[in-house]
Amino acid sequence: MNSRLGPSPAAPATSPTPKKTLLLAVAAVVVTSAALYWGTGLHPQWWLTWLAPLPVLLISPRVARWRGFWMAAVAWFLGSLNMWFYALTAISLPIPLLFLFSTIPSCFFGLAVLLFRRFILRGDPWRAALSFPAFWVALEYLSYVSSPNGTFPNLGYTQMDFLPVLQVSSVAGIWGITFCLFLAPATVAAVLNQPGTVSQKKKLATAAGVFLALVIGWGSWRVISTPVPEHSVKVGLMATGVDTTFPHDDATALRLLQDYSDKAASLAAQGAQVIVLPEKIALVSDQGTGQVDALYAATSARAKAHIVAGLDRGTLTKRSNEARLYSPQGTLAAIYDKHHMVPGFEDVDQPGTTITVIDQPSGVWGMQICKDMDFPSLSRQYGARGVGLLLVPAWDFTLDGWMHGRMAVLRGVESGFTIARAAKQGVLTVSDDRGRILAQQDSATVPFASLVATAPIRHDNTLYVRWGDWFAWLNVGGLIVLLFSRARKSGPSAVA
Repeated sequence: MNSRLGPSPAAPATSPTPKKTLLLAVAAVVVTSAALYWGTGLHPQWWLTWLAPLPVLLISPRVARWRGFWMAAVAWFLGSLNMWFYALTAISLPIPLLFLFSTIPSCFFGLAVLLFRRFILRGDPWRAALSFPAFWVALEYLSYVSSPNGTFPNLGYTQMDFLPVLQVSSVAGIWGITFCLFLAPATVAAVLNQPGTVSQKKKLATAAGVFLALVIGWGSWRVISTPVPEHSVKVGLMATGVDTTFPHDDATALRLLQDYSDKAASLAAQGAQVIVLPEKIALVSDQGTGQVDALYAATSARAKAHIVAGLDRGTLTKRSNEARLYSPQGTLAAIYDKHHMVPGFEDVDQPGTTITVIDQPSGVWGMQICKDMDFPSLSRQYGARGVGLLLVPAWDFTLDGWMHGRMAVLRGVESGFTIARAAKQGVLTVSDDRGRILAQQDSATVPFASLVATAPIRHDNTLYVRWGDWFAWLNVGGLIVLLFSRARKSGPSAVA
């Protein structure tokens, strides 16, 4: 009698009712989408991103396969709505295209959750915990190498306020940050779900905990132990905000450039040794460019400072987006042509193909322009040349000023240099090779903004510069191995 009645009270505890499971699934979608909404986007709360995938990962083994997929996909789609206002107003993205850009990653997130679910139901928490971050890193890397927007949607940028974890990018690139972001919730979900032995889960929790502790501990040490640079320079940054004037004729362009020249002289009077003006101040013809060169060469000589001026040179249908560096000796010292253009806005610009490196007594300087900083491989070329200070004229879209500026900051951590970035309708920033913001000034909501700050010049020869995207490829290869093992071993024990 007792043997027959004993097990029955335990059944409801291990088998939730369909109604309870549905409520848990809805709650998971709500919590994950809310965490993604505020943990990603233009002003992310970095700690929420670590938690966002956890609810849908926890519930996915308890629901049917395609219900788990749609649950995760809907959560990601709802979270991505935080970018819609920006996409519609700042870059005028058509709604059908915007819908597509939200739907595709949502479906991939659903697939990543299904992959996690599959390994959990097979009683394999190790593969479940590793497959989830490996899938997402591989996806982000393949998107990066095939997209004209580079790393713009990468989740690693959500951590720009969390300096210790940023340091892993000096070894593994931005891919290391994303891996940590997804490894943590996947490990917790794998340990808390029922399939798998206690021994497996203890070893997994220990290994993942030690790995993440080492990453954050080493990152904290790296931030604290930053070497004192041998040299530094005072940089002056300036840009306009609410005034979006972009002259197309030489006469109007020269008047605006004269105004910038006068303001540059005032920054030099405050001690600025190198002054960075924004990108695309005006469109100037080849003939007008000679007048610009004469103006800024004279200003640099009088101010005894270097000046970087960003302008478009050419015609309305064919032009080059240039950063032109003028020296205190009154000469045009260097020209850099932008490599990566903004689709739809710069289709007539001719892309550059070379980098620009300037040897100075204080160290090695380099130049890039705005969107170039979305591409780690270009900055890595400067790291390989030992650059200690990168000068970056830029033009943002007001709403994305913080995020796009911080994306540039991460290039300095990856490739080991200080960055001085002057963004029209964005933020003026000076950051070091650890990702610290040494000085900043809003330039998006004021008629004119300027900043003078000391910039250390020190090159850190990072492993990422030497080894490149090795960690991304490791995740691609690891994912293939995991998928192969799943296909080879799946059998009747797997739950649909």
